[in-house]
Amino acid sequence: MTRPLLLPDDARALVLDRVVRLPAEPVALDACLGRVTATGVTAGLSVPPFDNSAMDGYALRSAGAAGQPAAPLRIVDESRAGRPASRGPGHGEAVRISTGAMLPAGADAVVPLERAVETDGEVRVEGAVAPGANVRRSGEDISPGDVVVAAGACIGAAELGVLASVGAALVSCVRQPAVALVATGDELVPPGGVLGPGQIHETNTHSLRALVAEAGARVATLDTVGDDADATRATIERALRHDVVVICGGVSVGRHDHVKGTLAGLGVEEVFWRVALKPGKPTWFGVAPARDGGRSTLVFGLPGNPVSSMVTFQLFVRPALRALLGLAPAARVVAVLGEPHAKRAGRVEYVRCRIEARDDGLHARPTRAAQGSHVLTSMLGADGLAVMPAGRESIEAGERVEVELLGGWWPPAVVSRG
Repeated sequence: MTRPLLLPDDARALVLDRVVRLPAEPVALDACLGRVTATGVTAGLSVPPFDNSAMDGYALRSAGAAGQPAAPLRIVDESRAGRPASRGPGHGEAVRISTGAMLPAGADAVVPLERAVETDGEVRVEGAVAPGANVRRSGEDISPGDVVVAAGACIGAAELGVLASVGAALVSCVRQPAVALVATGDELVPPGGVLGPGQIHETNTHSLRALVAEAGARVATLDTVGDDADATRATIERALRHDVVVICGGVSVGRHDHVKGTLAGLGVEEVFWRVALKPGKPTWFGVAPARDGGRSTLVFGLPGNPVSSMVTFQLFVRPALRALLGLAPAARVVAVLGEPHAKRAGRVEYVRCRIEARDDGLHARPTRAAQGSHVLTSMLGADGLAVMPAGRESIEAGERVEVELLGGWWPPAVVSRG
């Protein structure tokens, strides 16, 4: 008896139900770009750590600094960045000061160079001086005890700067998922190789390696194996040492499709096979039992067609990798469909589309008319996957549809469907 096909969202829920977040590890600050924090980082000091000048100029006491006419102030010292003054100004005195330099004791304001005239060791200030003028106060940005980067944050350029400002040389990050990529097929030839009759250049591992990196994981091993049962078993057995295995091709039931049988023979539990979606119906997902006291391995069998491989990675593998890092699935938005779309009822179709933000909201338009699973150029310029519901046979232009965002496009006011 044939089992009914799972809807894609139900299949994704089964995937996420099997994911347990990876443990934390200390990571040197310079290696943290793109990593995810395992715990919040708390500041142990103030930023700035001392009152300092926002301008090049003169530090002074604001009371009586400028009279009518302005009285000259005697320059008694200099405060430079990293070299504070040895004394502060008294009444009728000033200290030269550089931007970022420590404010001397007793000074409560800084007059910029543009408002002062220095002559023979004295400076004359033009106009009144307000207390606190051009002074950056200690702790103005960060106070001790502040959580400067929360747990579950993706570390980018700004986070790196903030972490450095509080002296965080090591950061507790979630361990990156280690992914094994496997492409199957006698017809596959590496780019640069000479194609024989019936052969094609292997593309899937090149696209998926980039998608793995975009999801915050790392490719631990990458293999291409022909349609041979023994070679397939040896390759997959090695791949199962890692957190996630992604196999492209060989998951159907043809004479030369060895992946499903191999996984069963290696004791990998099948969670589902075949999903009610287009492209990507023959997608397989399972879990290999833990080895030697370690963790279980998530195993994905993706279709070999290049678009199917990329789409099913976005729908199932990417959410799993994000969940291993403690992150929510990709966001979805609602957009106006720019062109009508006809389909067969029964499967959810994912149309590669470009998204445009207009005054009346987001608009989605297919990247090209040909949307076949073999048309890899339909992924070029795609910002998202427009979701065409299973029960519909046609969706008209102007209707609003959900769009699952791909990695590179984040519009204003994204509505998360986490």
